[in-house]
Amino acid sequence: MRKKEMIAMLLAGGQGSRLGVLTRKVAKPAVTYGGRYRIIDFPLSNCINSGVDTVGVLTQYQPLRLNQHIGIGIPWDLDRRNGGVTILAPHVKGGDSGEWFMGTANAIYQNIDFIDSNNPEYVLILSGDHIYKMDYSAMLQFHKDRGASATIAVLEVPMEEASRFGIMNTEAEDKIYEFEEKPENPKSNLASMGIYIFTWDRLREALLEDNQVHADSDFGKHIIPKMLDEGQPLYAYRFQGYWKDVGTIESYWESNMDLIRALPEFNLYEDFWKIYTNSDHQPPQYTAPGAKVKESLITDGCEIYGEVYRSILGPGVIVKKGAVVRDSIIMCDSVIGENSVLDRTIVDEECTIGDGVQIGVGENAPNEAKPNIYYSGISVVGVKTTVPNHVTIGKNCVIYGETAFEDYPEGKLESGKSVTRGM
Repeated sequence: MRKKEMIAMLLAGGQGSRLGVLTRKVAKPAVTYGGRYRIIDFPLSNCINSGVDTVGVLTQYQPLRLNQHIGIGIPWDLDRRNGGVTILAPHVKGGDSGEWFMGTANAIYQNIDFIDSNNPEYVLILSGDHIYKMDYSAMLQFHKDRGASATIAVLEVPMEEASRFGIMNTEAEDKIYEFEEKPENPKSNLASMGIYIFTWDRLREALLEDNQVHADSDFGKHIIPKMLDEGQPLYAYRFQGYWKDVGTIESYWESNMDLIRALPEFNLYEDFWKIYTNSDHQPPQYTAPGAKVKESLITDGCEIYGEVYRSILGPGVIVKKGAVVRDSIIMCDSVIGENSVLDRTIVDEECTIGDGVQIGVGENAPNEAKPNIYYSGISVVGVKTTVPNHVTIGKNCVIYGETAFEDYPEGKLESGKSVTRGM
């Protein structure tokens, strides 16, 4: 078989538990972003823009929506007979049962046959849940020029935040001599982005050996330290540009809000590096007489009769007369009722917010059930949720399911409280 220069393996099986109710029914890479996109659109678009035309997408948690979105890869020009996109789920390899992916490197190990069938010289390992634009071909050239076994993309972070990341310590020409996972006293600020290029024969050997020792084989914990201990050449590739791990409610909201600045740091409108997605054809957006829209992204098919400020609306969203939406994210096919006011709220897909509803009022009390997820003043309405007319909801609240007026004591849900039905 003709040897391919490089293929990509895209890890898209994460549950994304820190996104709370947003990942109740979908994997994190399938969560809507920027109105019309899904998070996985960014690494997929980076691949085709970089000339990488063979991509294996490793799924595990709640894969249905993700699989439907990717399909056969048409929007990204990955519907190819030789290469293209392939969905790789845990599967039976012998005997009566299959085996879940137990770690990042274990997931690649379980798909060695797929990689071998494409006969690549290099393998690009990606995460399916980061927002960024990156030319992987430039990183590959860096890797080849140095004869590296592995090249790890790094981002310079503030030194006071370095202890939150996996840190690469380097010497001349950014050759890595040490990797530290969340060090208390970091020696550098080069944080791993979870993007790797490996020379395949060296990675293959490392995966086979490490699988005998660690069932939960992981790149950061096992493979990279193993290669360093063996004296293999590993290099840090410095990335310059916007990169965001939208792994929390706060970072997800902030990254979306970055898009609506007058001069956005992350630009979705560049012709030379487009972000592609699988989207249905929608009718044009409609803004009624008397409606107001300022500093917002409004996707096709929306109908605006009220007021929208500094917000992002997905396809088919309806904001009825008298409604006010501020600093919020409203996902596709949701309806905001008459005279309702939403402030710093994330509304998932196909939700119905009744008339006269207020969300985002009161004090900023962390959520009682999950204070580590909902703490930044953002309330979240889960997928296909119904909120009844004339209720008042505070900050850091979670609402999920077909809720009724009786679920809200005296028509109120205080900050930090939750109403969930059918979870």
